[in-house]
Amino acid sequence: MNTLLEQSAYLLSTIKDDFKRFLFDEIKWNNRLIGIKGARGTGKTTLALQWLKHQNLPVSKAAYFSLDDLYFTTHSLKETVSIFHKQGGKILVLDEVHKYKNWSIEIKNVYDFYSDLKIIFTGSSIIDISRQQGDLSRRAVVYELPGLSYREFLSFKYNIQLPVISLEQLLTDAAAIKKKLPVSFRPLEYFHEFLQTGYYPFMIEDKDTVHQKINQLIRTIVEFDMAELKDFDIRNAKKMLQLMYVIAQQVPFKPNLVALAEKTSIHRNSLNNYLHYLEEAKLISLLQPAGRSVSILQKPEKIYLNNTNLLYALAEQQVEIGHLRETFFLSQLSVVSKIHMPKQGDFFVDNKFTFEVGGKGKSKKQIADIENAWVVKDDLEFPVGTQMPLWMFGLLY
Repeated sequence: MNTLLEQSAYLLSTIKDDFKRFLFDEIKWNNRLIGIKGARGTGKTTLALQWLKHQNLPVSKAAYFSLDDLYFTTHSLKETVSIFHKQGGKILVLDEVHKYKNWSIEIKNVYDFYSDLKIIFTGSSIIDISRQQGDLSRRAVVYELPGLSYREFLSFKYNIQLPVISLEQLLTDAAAIKKKLPVSFRPLEYFHEFLQTGYYPFMIEDKDTVHQKINQLIRTIVEFDMAELKDFDIRNAKKMLQLMYVIAQQVPFKPNLVALAEKTSIHRNSLNNYLHYLEEAKLISLLQPAGRSVSILQKPEKIYLNNTNLLYALAEQQVEIGHLRETFFLSQLSVVSKIHMPKQGDFFVDNKFTFEVGGKGKSKKQIADIENAWVVKDDLEFPVGTQMPLWMFGLLY
């Protein structure tokens, strides 16, 4: 126990809080049980430690425990919390909860028993709170942390401060948004850098090794995190990695599940489940047709990688510019909106807006007869009529 507290004190003394993710200000920290989900590498641990540091309490009262620590191979969470509480503990941050067997049951038990104890837990995006044995969905307020937006990347790496805007603002009052931007700001100056290496916060450590780290991250998610899924047979991890690789060389594409099954040796009946696992892990995005209810059993209309950094990390050849544009648009917008595949255009957003994404020569021809339709271009700095700059969709969070 003392070792855990010493580790907690050390981490809090070293954590930096000059940059905070957007979610820091959105979480309602007054709740007694808070969950933070997200893919590996998005900054969940840092976010929780930053908040804990702001409490300015001694480690005996407010501590951080990682449940993948070797300590928990011989000690239960329940007994550890009991000791912590008896010694005056009030706040606990529990990291990597999906690494601890029956974590949801024990958190539920200590939450119900110690009414004066506040718990913040973090875990993989593959966690489905409502399907855990100790169903925390009625007790916990759960948030999800994506990778960096273009706006956050500019703030984090270059200290360029831009406003968060809503999609409605972007589409109805772009001129007002332009006035809020720094006069000297050049929107496209760092855009390509973000597309290549800017989605994961760890890029600040060493930009040159980002893609190597992403490849390691994919393997860790598939070989370790997915082992915690009840319906996933870890013996199929190699097939899952192969599926990820096959998808990466073809995205975005309309999947032929029979052909995919043959290439990966995954049974056709299991393939939709595997695609769903990869989506939950934030490695791919599945686009369903507009007007259809979402079901794991349904074949997606189109498959994308989750973000543009994955495109570059897994590419065997030069990344195709059209794929890059669409992947960025989907990655940034899906954090705040529901997106489907329309009959005309590239994306149908919030059952209201249609977008066609392209370059300089892209016209409105394909969506000319559609109400609430916009062309999105990657070479524009600022809006022109119904033509919107691609980079601006990186200001949504």
